[in-house]
Amino acid sequence: MKKTYILEDLCCANCAAKIEAAVAKVEGVEKSCVTFLTQKMILEVAEERLEEIEKEVRKIVKKIEPDVTMIAK
Repeated sequence: MKKTYILEDLCCANCAAKIEAAVAKVEGVEKSCVTFLTQKMILEVAEERLEEIEKEVRKIVKKIEPDVTMIAK
């Protein structure tokens, strides 16, 4: 299942790369893509674990970039 999020107030491409790499390591995430210019993150995840994965991803985003607001699209 593909899920798109807006990463509001993402400050730099380096942070986007860090988030992408960390999220890709989460169990159940098949693919992670963060684009700094559009401030979007696209995840491919197992649908039955979406809620659990989303919670973990939100923690990662806040740890790397505390000012970012993650909005499901």
